[in-house]
Amino acid sequence: MSGPMALEPGGAEQDTLALRLAGTPARGDDHTLTLRLPGHGPDPEAVSRLAAALADRVGPAVHPYEVAALLEAEGLTAEQIKQRYGHPNLFSLATALYEQVPRTYPEPAPAADPWRPDTVRCLLRGVLFALPGLAYPLTAPLWHPGRHAAAPIVAGLVSWAWGQALGHRAHLRMVTGRREAARTLLAGAPAGAALATAAAAPLAGGGPVLAAAAAQSLYLAAAGVLLVLARERLLLAALTPLIAGAAVLPWWEPGPAVRAALPLLALLATLAGTGHVLRGALAAPAAPAGSSPRPLWSLPYGLFGLAAGTLVLLEGRHEPYAVIVLTVSMGPAEWLLYRYRGLSVAALRATATPAGFLLRSAAVLAGCLGVYLLPLLPAAYLTGAAPATLLLLAATLWTALLLQAFGAAWPPAVICLAAAAVAGALPRLGLPAGPAALPLCCGAAVLGLVAYALLLLGRPARHA
Repeated sequence: MSGPMALEPGGAEQDTLALRLAGTPARGDDHTLTLRLPGHGPDPEAVSRLAAALADRVGPAVHPYEVAALLEAEGLTAEQIKQRYGHPNLFSLATALYEQVPRTYPEPAPAADPWRPDTVRCLLRGVLFALPGLAYPLTAPLWHPGRHAAAPIVAGLVSWAWGQALGHRAHLRMVTGRREAARTLLAGAPAGAALATAAAAPLAGGGPVLAAAAAQSLYLAAAGVLLVLARERLLLAALTPLIAGAAVLPWWEPGPAVRAALPLLALLATLAGTGHVLRGALAAPAAPAGSSPRPLWSLPYGLFGLAAGTLVLLEGRHEPYAVIVLTVSMGPAEWLLYRYRGLSVAALRATATPAGFLLRSAAVLAGCLGVYLLPLLPAAYLTGAAPATLLLLAATLWTALLLQAFGAAWPPAVICLAAAAVAGALPRLGLPAGPAALPLCCGAAVLGLVAYALLLLGRPARHA
């Protein structure tokens, strides 16, 4: 016998006889405790116990045949069904169970969020965007930017614009394969560094300033490669010398050799890590030949990078610490872009009409934008930045990035370029609105971007 049988005291002979009459015993589970002698009719008590034991699996059945399949899977034979439960065959018992157990249709398990963000990675990226700024207080005494500060600024704007376009093109190539994306980065990153350095050369006015602009351009090109290929931790490790040098500045005055050596060591480590990652990616199997994305597709991303850099620069001229706040906030901003997509998919599943989805989509947009801006309000007061300007600029950047994430690249690029151009030109014209040019332009840009986002992303087809 494969399972324990309940024996009454002194009834061993009767149980042995019952076992011999019943033939092959059933499996030792709870619904096989009753044995029937041949020729008896259905045993309601035994069937009820079996129904109770299998209720969670019989309830969702939509036809007795499903119950019959379940009984077969339980290993019940025709002889056992006759002798234990008094039914002539499998289908008779299955029908009895199907009629006895109420129908239950459990709710389907909630679908996994396909846009669940990697919180640690997003926060780390925000930190990595800001950490290179530590090089400036560490190396400033060596190259004395002064009136030549425009050189690294111009180099930074060119690097930012080029990096945005190159990153977009590399992600398009990533669909084909990691090797193709690496080839795009290998060709584009050095070209971007050279272009940024050449743009800074006429403004450098000397070797040290040009060297600083060139080092900055090389770092931004290499770091962009590591970020596109998702090697954030490697980039953080490469920046360790720079972090250590900046951390001791409040308590220790390093000599010129240390001030130069630590950022140089971080740059060399970043370049070495980039080379190692590219070498590994290029060793991946080649993907089948396909059509290459057109460079024009990445142009609006580069223009947006130029516009965003200009807007941030205009804010940084008056409130330098606001630039740090905005840079660090790019990590949470990326996290919220993922959350917006996940919440929009959930809203799509929860609504049945286009109007209902539009309302939910507007609520999701307002909620994500509010969550992004709320921590920036105390940050503005702590850094001395004008809260209205900082919040409007941050809202402009996040909404533009949201539209880019859905493939709508030209509208945010044009709107942000127009805002940057007007905000930079108004103060030079001596108009009364000159001091308030940046918040006014950012406010107008936010209204346009939000309106376009509601028009575009309020459609269910964009999230299907």
